Amino acid sequence: MKAININEKFKLVNKQWHPHQVAVVDDMQVLFAKIQGEFVWHSHDNEDELFQVVKGTLFMKFRDKTVTVNEGEIIVVPKGVEHCPETKDGEEVHVLLFEKLSTAHTGKVQHEKTQTEYPKI
Repeated sequence: MKAININEKFKLVNKQWHPHQVAVVDDMQVLFAKIQGEFVWHSHDNEDELFQVVKGTLFMKFRDKTVTVNEGEIIVVPKGVEHCPETKDGEEVHVLLFEKLSTAHTGKVQHEKTQTEYPKI
């Protein structure tokens, strides 16, 4: 057991939209990601997903609305809800994700941004 320095771990993430696994808690994983621009519309049939914004502003798009998630805030996307994370004005946003180990990066959607393995940092 040891403390994890979030700022130091984020320095090890060098690709956009490519989550890195920082910890595992039971059947859940803690991921760090740097994101910029628009992601992929997708959903997760059997898993909820928690996003915490560590740096910047995240715009979580849903089919009927967009929710602004500011630095220091979290949003939980319930299972089965289609969503598309986005940043604006070229801003790089740092997010912490908390999700089940079984969660597929882009659900059933296959896209060039889809990742199947998360580096451990």
